[in-house]
Amino acid sequence: MKEELKNALKGGLIVSCQVQPDDPVYSIDFVVKMAKAAQWGGAVGIRANSPDQIAAIKQEVDLPLIGLWKIWHDDTDVFITPTLEAAKAVWAAGADIIALDCTDQITHDGRPAWELLPILKKAIPEAPVFADVSNYGEAARAVELGADIVGPTLYGYTEATKHISEPDYREFARMCRDFKDRACVMMEGHIYTPEDAMKVLYLGAHSVVVGSAITRPHLITKRFVDLLGGYQHNWRDAERARH
Repeated sequence: MKEELKNALKGGLIVSCQVQPDDPVYSIDFVVKMAKAAQWGGAVGIRANSPDQIAAIKQEVDLPLIGLWKIWHDDTDVFITPTLEAAKAVWAAGADIIALDCTDQITHDGRPAWELLPILKKAIPEAPVFADVSNYGEAARAVELGADIVGPTLYGYTEATKHISEPDYREFARMCRDFKDRACVMMEGHIYTPEDAMKVLYLGAHSVVVGSAITRPHLITKRFVDLLGGYQHNWRDAERARH
């Protein structure tokens, strides 16, 4: 990854600005306004989903953009940029970095998700790759395969970790310690306050990605409502829901 891009993201907040068709706030205009608000607030980067939303944001916001494409299938939990075609579409839409699932999970095509990483690096060698993983072992493999960025984005979203509701700071610190000389280690997932973000920067995070706590007002509201109602319902079920 180019030093200029690495330096632009270092020590800062990347805001994940995404909307899904079943979100009550769904519209391309809304996601662009979220990205513009994030830029106004001092974010150093944006993470966005799908070629249409990526392209719309890039026209209005001058920040590095981590792009992905969420594609769901009933027979797999792999949904973050699951194919080379999806990755190419994300790159063509204007993403500066391509994010993809690099876990051990099996894709709709019947292969481990991480196998796409070296294929993508060969197909688009100039594209920096953000490896979304769920544990230390997956992070280690992604770094060995040439990932430019690695982060525990999918910790809490795989079958083995779906019971998780809080970040594993010790495991993340281990990633920072062991991989920082070969890749940018970014924190993404389960960060809901500025204090949480400061913790992971202290532990060695290159940057911090925050999404739902900033850009999904219906889930922010649901967190409050669930707490006020004595946790009769789990707002995380809504956050993890397939779209």
